[in-house]
Amino acid sequence: MHDCVIHIYVIGMPNTSTRPKRGRRNRRVPREDPARNELVSRSLESAQQCLFNQDYGTAFVHYLLVLNLAPVLKDFASESFRFTLFKWADELDSLGRIQDLFDCYEQALELFPTDEVIINSMGEHLFRMGFRDEAAGHFHKALKLKPDYPEAKENFYRVANWLVERWHFLMLNDRRRNHKYQQAIQKAVEGGCNTVLDIGTGTGILGMCAKKAGAAEVYACELSKTMYELACEVVTANGMNGRIKILHMKSLEMEVPKDIPKRVSLVVTETVDAGLFGEGIIESLIHAWNHLLLPPQSTQDPSRPPSQAGRVIPAGATVFGMAVQCLEIRRHHRLCVSEVGGLATAAAGELHSPVSCSSEDDSTEPYTTERLSRLPGGYTPLTEPFNALDIDFNNVQELEGLCSREVSRVRLPVTGEGLLDALAVWFQLHLDQQSSLSTGPKEDTCWEQAIYPVQTPHNFPLRPGDELIVEISCRDAYLRLCSVAIARDGREFRLDDCLDPDIPRNNPGPSGNPNPSLNAEAELCSALACLGTEQSSGPRDYTMLECAEMALLNNQPYHDSFRRALAKLINNLKDARSVQGQGLEVMPLTDPPSGPMDPGPDPFYVLDVSEGFSVLSLIAASQGQVKAYSSVEKTQHQAVLRRLAMANGVPEEALEFWLNQVEDEQAVLQRPSREKLWSSIILDCVETCGLVRQKLMEKATLARCLLEDGGQIFPERIVLYGMLVESDTLLLESAVQGQEPTLGFNIAPFINQFTVPVHVFLDLSTLQCRHLSDSVELFILDLMNTNANYTNRDVKVQASASGRVTAVPFWYQIHLNEEISVSTFNQDSHWKQAAVVLHQPLAVREGDWVRLAVTLQKSSISISASIEEEGEETGTVDSVRVRSVTICDK
Repeated sequence: MHDCVIHIYVIGMPNTSTRPKRGRRNRRVPREDPARNELVSRSLESAQQCLFNQDYGTAFVHYLLVLNLAPVLKDFASESFRFTLFKWADELDSLGRIQDLFDCYEQALELFPTDEVIINSMGEHLFRMGFRDEAAGHFHKALKLKPDYPEAKENFYRVANWLVERWHFLMLNDRRRNHKYQQAIQKAVEGGCNTVLDIGTGTGILGMCAKKAGAAEVYACELSKTMYELACEVVTANGMNGRIKILHMKSLEMEVPKDIPKRVSLVVTETVDAGLFGEGIIESLIHAWNHLLLPPQSTQDPSRPPSQAGRVIPAGATVFGMAVQCLEIRRHHRLCVSEVGGLATAAAGELHSPVSCSSEDDSTEPYTTERLSRLPGGYTPLTEPFNALDIDFNNVQELEGLCSREVSRVRLPVTGEGLLDALAVWFQLHLDQQSSLSTGPKEDTCWEQAIYPVQTPHNFPLRPGDELIVEISCRDAYLRLCSVAIARDGREFRLDDCLDPDIPRNNPGPSGNPNPSLNAEAELCSALACLGTEQSSGPRDYTMLECAEMALLNNQPYHDSFRRALAKLINNLKDARSVQGQGLEVMPLTDPPSGPMDPGPDPFYVLDVSEGFSVLSLIAASQGQVKAYSSVEKTQHQAVLRRLAMANGVPEEALEFWLNQVEDEQAVLQRPSREKLWSSIILDCVETCGLVRQKLMEKATLARCLLEDGGQIFPERIVLYGMLVESDTLLLESAVQGQEPTLGFNIAPFINQFTVPVHVFLDLSTLQCRHLSDSVELFILDLMNTNANYTNRDVKVQASASGRVTAVPFWYQIHLNEEISVSTFNQDSHWKQAAVVLHQPLAVREGDWVRLAVTLQKSSISISASIEEEGEETGTVDSVRVRSVTICDK
C-alpha cells in the first residue's frame, strides 16, 4: 500500500451562545444536544483517522453518521466523503460484493442527490457490470447537472455506442429503404389491414407509418429501455401519443388480451441482421402467428376480408452467397504466418477466431459482418452468386420447420482462381409482391454482409473447373453456411482433411509427361502424415483467439520491429553492465527463486502488460539472458505460449505468467521482486479501434518508476497524425442528416442526442472521402520523458483543395526507439483508424489555414477546429473529445 496524505481540519460546531434577534414572530430554535455534538465530533475524527489508515469501509460508515447527524458539514466533508466512497466501492467491487456497492451509492445519493461526480461514478460501475440503460441514465443526469462535465460527457459517448448502434443513423438516412417500407405499409393498411403491431419498433417510425396510413389501432414493442423511451418521445412529439401504444417488452412475452386486446391483422418488423436471422425474427414470427396475428389468408376462403386475415411485412426473403478470396478476412480469422518475431509458429497448433459454423462448439458465432466494398485490399469472387435459401414469413409451417430441415448440399462451379477464405452472404428482403430491398455488396445500402470464414489450418487454392461443396442448415435459428469440400478431377477432398487437393495427381510433370510414381509417392506421404496427426476420432483440438488478437499475431512487421528494438536495448544494457563490472555477477533470478535455471549473469527482466493474447514476452525471452513475464491470463493461451517456447528452444524458466503471481490484478505494475527493477515494460498503448488506451499516461508514469537505469518503456513515444477530409459517409453514420423530417416525422432531434463525435474501427484506405489536406503531426505522447509532454497544442493545417471539412481522421506512428517505429495506418496493421466528425461541416477554400487545437487530459485527446483568415480566428466551429472507449470488436 502507498502512503496517502490526508488533510485533517478541526471544525467547531455552530455557536450556541449567541442570542437570536427578536422579531414579531420568532422561530423556535432547536436546542443543541451536547451528546449529539460530541458524537459528531468523535465520528468525524474517527472517519479521518480511518481514511488515513486506508480503512475505507469504516471511514465510510463514520462519514454517513456525521453527515446524517450534521448536514451543515456537507460542504466541508464532500470531497473526503467522495474519496472514501470511491475507494470503498473499488474494494467491494474487487470482493464481488455488488449489492453492498450499490447500497453505498444509494446512501451517498440520499445525502448528495445532485452531486454529478457521485452520479457519474455510479454510472461507471453500472456500465462495467452490463447495466447499460441504467448507466446511460446516470451519465445523462450528471450532464444535466453540469453540461460541461468532461468525464460524464465521455462516458455518455461511450455508452451511446452500445445503446443506439450506429446503424440506426444509417437506416434513417437511407431514404430509399424508408420510402419502400412506407409504401408497403400504406398499401397493406389501405387494403384492409387496420390493426398493426410493430415488433422491435426502434424509433417508432414503422408504427407511425401505419398510423399515418390510417390504421385504426397500432401497437409497438421494444426491448431496449433506451430505445423504448426514445420511441415514446418521438411518438409524442409527432402528435401520436395515445394513438400508438408502445410496450417495453419482448414480443415473445406478449399475450392477448393481457397486452393487446385482440389479434392484429398486420405485423411490421425489421428485426433482421446481416445474416437475416441473427436478431431472432424466426422465433418472433412463429410466436406472432401462434399468439398475436390473425390466421393468414386461406386459398380455400379467398372471400375473407383482409381485416380478418393476418400478414407480415416483410413477406419473405431470399438469401444469396458467394465464395471469396480476401486477405483482410483471412488474417482476422486464422493463422497466416509460419514465423513471427523470429519464432516458428507451427507448434502453436490450430488457432482461429471464435467465428465458425462448426458443430463442434456451440459457443462460437456462425458469422461476422463486413462491408465488402470497404475491406482493405478488396476481395475476389471465386464463384457466381448462388441462391442459398428462400423463406416465406407468411407461412408459419415453413417457419416452424426451418430448424428441422435436413442439411442441404449445393455444388458451386468455381469461376475464379484464388484461396478460399470465406462465404459472403446477403439477402433480398421482399416487403410485398412488388417491392424489395437488397443488402448485396454492390448495392448502395446501409447494410453490411454476413461473412462465414473458412476455419481450417491449411490454405485451399481453388481454380476454374473445381466445384465447391457447401452445406446449408438452420440450427438454433441461425443460418449456417459451411464450406465442406472441393471436387476436382472427379475426386472429393474435405476441407478439414490433411490431403491437399493442390498436390498433383496423375497430372503431367514439369517435362509434360505424366509421372505416376512421383504423384503416388506424394499422395502416400500426405496420407501417412494424416495417419500420424489424426489418430484421434474426436473433434479437432484448436485454440480460439479474438479476431483482433489473430490479426495482431499475423502482423509480422510489428513483431519484427519489436524484436529488433528489444535486441538493441538488451545489447546496450549488457554493454553498460560490462562497463560497470557487473557482467559476471551471479544473483538469484527471482525472490524467491522461480525455477531450476542454472546460475549465471543476472537476467534482464521484461514485463509485457499487453491486453489479450501477446507473444511479445516470448520474443523477449528468446533473446537470451532475459527473464520475461507475460500478462496473458487464459489457460489455453498460456499453453500456446509454452508450446511455442519449447519448440523455439526458450528455457521453461525464462517465461512466466505475471498474473499467476500478482495477488491484485489491478496492481499489475509493480517490481519483479523486492530487490529488482524492470529492464523493459511493454505497454499496450493503442486500442484496436484506433484510440489511445485509457489511463495510458498514468500507467507510463508508474512504469518509469519501476525501470532500472537504462531501462525503457516500449513504445517510448507515440505521434498522432491526422488530416482534413470531406466524407458524407461519416456524416451519415454519425447523425440523421438534413432539415427535412424523415418520411414527414420529427425524429432527428431525439435520436441525434446519441450522436457520438468519434468514429472508430475505420479503414481510412477505403473510406469514401476527399482529402482536403496533407497529413500533419497533431500531438506527441512521450512515455519516457515527462518533461517533453504538454497538454495543449495548436496545429495549423493548410487546405490543399476546396470543400467541406466534415472530419479529421487520425492514426499513430508508434516509436519503439529513435530508429524503429510502426504505423497504425498500413496494410499489415492490426489497428484500425478513428476520426473526429465535426458537428457542422467547415467550408474551406484551397490555401485556407485551419487551426486545430489539440488538448490532452488523462490520455483523452480533444480537438477543436476553426478557420484563420489574415491571422484572425473567425470562430470555433466544433469542439469534441477523443478518448478510449470499450467497444465489441468485430
